[in-house]
Amino acid sequence: VLYLFCAALTEHKILFLSSSYQRLTDACRALLALMFPLKYSFTYVPILPAQLLEVLSTPTPFIIGVHSIFQSETQELLDVVIADLDGGTVNVPECVHISLLPEPLLQQTREALSMVLDPELEVADLAFPPSMISASSLKMQDKEIRAVFLRLFAQLLQGYRWCLHIIRIHPEPVIRFHKVR
Repeated sequence: VLYLFCAALTEHKILFLSSSYQRLTDACRALLALMFPLKYSFTYVPILPAQLLEVLSTPTPFIIGVHSIFQSETQELLDVVIADLDGGTVNVPECVHISLLPEPLLQQTREALSMVLDPELEVADLAFPPSMISASSLKMQDKEIRAVFLRLFAQLLQGYRWCLHIIRIHPEPVIRFHKVR
């Protein structure tokens, strides 16, 4: 999920494959939901019809879902990150470089997600684990996952104002983002 999340943030092409249309739609919508403060502004097609498979050759980033019976048509795509939802794999081609999160944030996010998805891991190594470890309901688990990613965005974007420059030589001030800082 973190690879797909980082691929979407860095504007890569992402293709979901599944034999279930519901799973395709849910996966595409979930990836967009994880990017919450940001909005995905490229091509987004949760279920691509067979007649439009040539759209996968577009040079622009996308998030597209395709039924797995068309998997043979997707084998020749060299610059597309393919997530097989039925097999549980993510295939990143050699020519695609996905920039992952900076290291302290990546490890913290992995740990936070593993604690939400499998809370027994937190006490697995204790000699006397507490007897009351209850799994969260699906609704609560959804909120906890969203909170992990919202916290990640808050940590990533903290201090962004230091990178803003106000140019006052125009009649109206112009705010520019200084990339080097």
